[in-house]
Amino acid sequence: MADAANPNSPDSGPFTLEGKVAIVTGASSGFGAHISELFASRGAHVMAAARRVDRLDALASGNDHITAVGCDVADDAACKALVEATIERHGTVDILVNNAGLSDSQDAIDEPMEDFRYTMNVNLNACFLLSKLVAKPMRAQESGSIVNIASVHGLVGSSPNNQAAYVASKGGLVQLTKELALQWVRFGIRVNAIAPGYFETELTEAMIADEGGAKWISRNTPMRRPGQVHELDGPMLLLASEAGSYITGQTLAVDGGWTSR
Repeated sequence: MADAANPNSPDSGPFTLEGKVAIVTGASSGFGAHISELFASRGAHVMAAARRVDRLDALASGNDHITAVGCDVADDAACKALVEATIERHGTVDILVNNAGLSDSQDAIDEPMEDFRYTMNVNLNACFLLSKLVAKPMRAQESGSIVNIASVHGLVGSSPNNQAAYVASKGGLVQLTKELALQWVRFGIRVNAIAPGYFETELTEAMIADEGGAKWISRNTPMRRPGQVHELDGPMLLLASEAGSYITGQTLAVDGGWTSR
């Protein structure tokens, strides 16, 4: 229940997620773990999904708002089981955060097709499937929010880094966001994306630890530093909650100015 004496309490105002049911993929580290904890702190019941169940168990330990669910999003059956488990436990799905993702790092001419296809499966195809699956209960209740974690490299290329599959998948995710938003807006379902720049996460850990990599990020980011995961909180809560009730089909770059260059 909202705290009438404190309009800034987590369970009051348009940014509240009190009583909402959320699925967050890729929740064993980085953005996914942080978003799971953020949503739980705002009153949501979070189904935190990833392959590394031991990390999920640690995330959920002592937090009765987070449930750990082992799931490989590249496996269609596992995605279906995740949504079914969520509905069985909580009765519906209000929010889906498609966060699970991976990157490639090789010249496109040498990249095996199986590597390219696998990256596309995780970063794009799984997002489509999970969105389809949650759209059904969202349509029944005439409300829901899907937030796709894209990338600035879904908006611009990654040169001098070699990431053909990653760039293609994230670019596809930006366009998928627009298309699903238009198809499902009449059902009360909002679909948006966040395009992070370079943040300090497990995915960029090696690059930021390297002196040359860290300098390259700072030199090319107008704010002259990588992002911190908490700097996604505002954009994420805006798109997931009723605070963003008139926002759909958009990709919000949270990138320190990267795409404004």
